[in-house]
Amino acid sequence: MSSVQQATATLSSMTGFGRSAGQWRDTAWAWELKSVNGKALDLRFRTPPGLDALEAQCRAAAGQSVKRGNVQISLTLTAQTAETGVTVNWPLLDQLASVAEDLRKRLNGAPIQAEQLLALRGVLEAREHVLDEAAAAERDAALLTGFVQAVAALARNRLEEGARLAAVIAAQLERIAHLTEAARANPSRSSDAIRKRLSEQVAKLMEQSETLDPQRLHQEAILLATKADIQEELDRLASHITAAGQLLASHEPVGRKFDFLAQEFNREANTLCSKANDPALTSIGLDLKTVIDQLREQVQNFE
Repeated sequence: MSSVQQATATLSSMTGFGRSAGQWRDTAWAWELKSVNGKALDLRFRTPPGLDALEAQCRAAAGQSVKRGNVQISLTLTAQTAETGVTVNWPLLDQLASVAEDLRKRLNGAPIQAEQLLALRGVLEAREHVLDEAAAAERDAALLTGFVQAVAALARNRLEEGARLAAVIAAQLERIAHLTEAARANPSRSSDAIRKRLSEQVAKLMEQSETLDPQRLHQEAILLATKADIQEELDRLASHITAAGQLLASHEPVGRKFDFLAQEFNREANTLCSKANDPALTSIGLDLKTVIDQLREQVQNFE
């Protein structure tokens, strides 16, 4: 295993899932967190009404562990015993009973049963159980503890995904390093090959016109050869590979830095291709661009 591949255990992906569940008094609760890529940290809550203060606390807690990504957060509360009461709308019930009795007399019908009246809309009204301040604080504390557990689960999941992602990127960096060395060792870059190519270019031009100055042609050919040299690009690619290895070994979020570095990789590969004056070197440059494009896609997932 290479040194690049060994340093892959501390990076976090922006993709992950976390869940925690528990119970407070007679209410079961469950948090679910799902995160995907994002330019910044975007927390989107979907919770039952009346938990605004808890949401503010949860935002602060999440920011301690998660730095980037779009995170969908949902809280489900399920009362295992009824915490609602029922009240009777007596004025409405008296009115309906009077109407029913008048109707019975007119039609000479059977007496109206109580359950028939109670089934009419508005007669029975549900009364929700409202927690007092102390109970609400106790509930919120339990839910906040559960949320912190869910965030921890999400962070672990993102680290696991980050380790898998880093292994893929390490392999891509190894491929880039191999192609860079192949370009460096390409025979077209040898002194003999360059000399031969310059001589052929000058000879071809002299055949077309005898009035051209051979010395001036040699100078122009040497200048063009200098501009076509890819030594700087190869050196910068090697430097970028080293920098990428350091990012893989980092304990901090490196997604933005890695994204910028991937763009620099691409810039050097493009320049190498534009300067290539040999089919084999052009092929290496195209292979470099392919791997670097894959690298750029992958690093978008890093936190």
